[in-house]
Amino acid sequence: MMQASQTQAPPRPAPGRGPAPRGRRVCVPAWQGLGFEVLARQLSRKETPFPFGVPDGTYFYRARHGIYHLFRALGFGPRDTILAPDYHSGNEVGAMRASGAQLRFYRINRRLEPDLEQLDKLSRSGARALFVIHYLGWPQPMRELVALCRERGMLLIEDCALALLSGTEGRPLGAFGDFAIFCLYKTLPVPNGGLLLQNAGPLRGLDRLEWEGCGMASVGGQTAELVVRRIRGRWATVGGALSAAKGGVGRALRVLPAKRVTVGDIGFSLADVNTRISGLSRHLLKHFDYEGIRARRRANFLRLRDRLQGSVTMLRDDLEPGVCPLFFPILVNDKETAAAALWARGIEAVQFWNHGDPEAAPQEGPDARYLRDHVLEIPIHQDIGFNQVDYAARQILDLNLQ
Repeated sequence: MMQASQTQAPPRPAPGRGPAPRGRRVCVPAWQGLGFEVLARQLSRKETPFPFGVPDGTYFYRARHGIYHLFRALGFGPRDTILAPDYHSGNEVGAMRASGAQLRFYRINRRLEPDLEQLDKLSRSGARALFVIHYLGWPQPMRELVALCRERGMLLIEDCALALLSGTEGRPLGAFGDFAIFCLYKTLPVPNGGLLLQNAGPLRGLDRLEWEGCGMASVGGQTAELVVRRIRGRWATVGGALSAAKGGVGRALRVLPAKRVTVGDIGFSLADVNTRISGLSRHLLKHFDYEGIRARRRANFLRLRDRLQGSVTMLRDDLEPGVCPLFFPILVNDKETAAAALWARGIEAVQFWNHGDPEAAPQEGPDARYLRDHVLEIPIHQDIGFNQVDYAARQILDLNLQ
């Protein structure tokens, strides 16, 4: 089963869904790609956009590394409790558990929001921190959560891995909590990168980490994937051939003794927690049109929503002004079959978070289990044009996904 990752494989073909329509081949890639024009782009900015201009920020190779080091630097141990959502990817929970802390889980409902009454009760047990996830770009109820943390004396940590460039109440997500974590490559075409913001002030210890490089093989392989993905979205046949060739080269190179640190996988390992972000990722961050990325994602979301309204079950169809959506989430009865049918037609739908942390599964509520079984993501990122959005809508309607 696929997770919401950068390295997913196509699902198995779905029986009984019918063949892909004839005509010019179209590809709607799951994730954004990288074009060479980005490197030549010269942007005039009065200020660096949030979160990149914040002085107390530490860059890691992956966001989960930042989560681990955050709780280690805060001195969390077996007597310290973190309140975490029962709907999660597993990576963040693994990182928190590896830091030595104890976890208790609060319920997330089918609108991706916390059960505030239950959370209030749990917070009375002496928890030291509240960990909140902004799902797919939509904000958690920050006014209530900030007030709860102040009343109970808890640290507030925002997980913005899925919500880079999103905001609410006139403020960017990641600016409300004491600390915030971002996963850069989920929204931007960079080969790697996580960012830990320390809004409460710089943490001792983070400035003394013994950094390790990620290896040229890791950066080169993922950068090649970004470029091929960009080509595949514009010229599906050529991109498909390049993707197959890249896969063959990658398999051949894996036998060579070179360091490789992946991105987009599921799991947490202490072996690479000190891996730094690559120089290429840091360089690329200076060249993106962030307002343009946000605007394109929003426009694609609204266009797809208008074409699917009343024909599919949408997880969220609201889009307040500050939201930068990661995907367009719909609910289907059998998401593996639905995903396979869409992939057969060139639409790389993502099965979102089929499983979380195995040890946390017994504490999952019914709504979290429902979401794991039924949420399917349709790509609407900045690399997708309106013609691809319209193509995706036609195929979804033709397949009558329920």
